[in-house]
Amino acid sequence: MIKARVIGAGGYGGAGILDLLIGHPEAEVVDVVDVENVGMPISQKFPHLKGFCNLVITSPDEAKWDGGVDVVFTATPDGVGMRYAKQCLESGTKLVDFSGDFRFDTAEAYAQYAQRIGRDPGHKALDLLQYSCYGLAELHRQEIPSAKIVGNPGCFAVSTILGLAPAVKAGLIDLDTLICDAKTGVSGAGIKPSPTFHYPSRYENMNAYKIAGHQHCMEVERELGLLAGHELVVTLTTQVIPLARGIMSTLYGRIVRDGLSAQDVFEIYEGFYRGSKFVHVVPQMGAASNNDVRGSNFCVLWVNVDPRTHQLIVVSHIDNLVKGQAGSAVQNMNLLFGLDEGAGLMRPAFYP
Repeated sequence: MIKARVIGAGGYGGAGILDLLIGHPEAEVVDVVDVENVGMPISQKFPHLKGFCNLVITSPDEAKWDGGVDVVFTATPDGVGMRYAKQCLESGTKLVDFSGDFRFDTAEAYAQYAQRIGRDPGHKALDLLQYSCYGLAELHRQEIPSAKIVGNPGCFAVSTILGLAPAVKAGLIDLDTLICDAKTGVSGAGIKPSPTFHYPSRYENMNAYKIAGHQHCMEVERELGLLAGHELVVTLTTQVIPLARGIMSTLYGRIVRDGLSAQDVFEIYEGFYRGSKFVHVVPQMGAASNNDVRGSNFCVLWVNVDPRTHQLIVVSHIDNLVKGQAGSAVQNMNLLFGLDEGAGLMRPAFYP
């Protein structure tokens, strides 16, 4: 069994990874770590875990690095994963980090990202970036197994990259026209008391935020640029809507191929994701919604072509807490340890 430690177990990300690991046939949670509620059973913090995981929360200072853990999940803010990366590597432990600490493999790229989010641009584990890999399995499943550190992707990045990757790779669209209009549920902000996320402030309310400055945009540009073979820029506008969980990204790009039909695009997308069990492509005559993915690790892509405006329109649906976070982390763990990519993840969306 793969023995797992979860650091940051008291947040939505921590709860999500615990939920999935509890039902995983080849993994076992052996340690839950957090800076709050130390000494409390995790099932007291999250009552739905009672009888499934009753481990006592330990402090980061008490975590032992003696080789008894195979993989560490740091479901933590930026700056924490890099703090524990050295201990992980020295003890032969794999690290899957939920923050931006290891999403960029050069000092320059990380510095640009850190400046955007207002952090120190100096990486505290710079020498370890060479052992890391970006953890979007659908694009990097060949590289992830040999990595020692995986930078789990951001939730908006997962939705938008998966939605645009086939079109960019196939040269279907003008790369100067990419627009990503993305909406997320409130859980994307994490567990934190804030007047902005107080129920009366969110009920029947929606708003855009971080316009022209969302940190996940850098991931999108980097990954799509790799597929295109050159640097590119995208417009990403993120919004919060009164929903607990889910992301819907509506993605636009002007088509450059004459006579390209919606069926043609559907077949290109189907071919690109053949072998990717967690991406479902829906043709223009179909339909897609948040309920198709809620609680699951699936991404549903509804591909459309507007012949009047020559626009490709892809609507991408994921659950921000699963495919956008803990589900991708388990997918990465499976690849790191040579397991079937879908182990512990093959379950349908919540219904109704």
